[in-house]
Amino acid sequence: MRYLTVSVLSVVVGQVALACAFALFGWTARWSNLFGFVLAAIPSYYLNRAWAWGKTGRSNLAREVLPFWVIAFVGLVFSTAAVGFVADHTTSMSPVHSLERTGLILAAALAAGAVTWVAKFVVFDKYLFGSTD
Repeated sequence: MRYLTVSVLSVVVGQVALACAFALFGWTARWSNLFGFVLAAIPSYYLNRAWAWGKTGRSNLAREVLPFWVIAFVGLVFSTAAVGFVADHTTSMSPVHSLERTGLILAAALAAGAVTWVAKFVVFDKYLFGSTD
């Protein structure tokens, strides 16, 4: 349940940052996705480690930090591909439809994140932060 809570918080942070970067700042969908992803991933690591799995003390670089970021990077590549695909296929939408285009890009990022969510839980629980007994 705590992993779910951290995930929801991360999604909110990432989606708001993505929407602001894309719709307000005029960044490309891919750069906006990277921005949102990084802003969400940093607190996600610490919240998952400390709150969801109850780990304390220093993070282990080889067993926790690097694997977390490798997994995060795979999710980033997947979501950036999805966002890029949608952005490339909605470029002909008129400026009047910019809200709809932003919504489709947000949906693509959300769908890509949902696909990787279960896999990340298993890896986090079994290999990164779960009990070693």
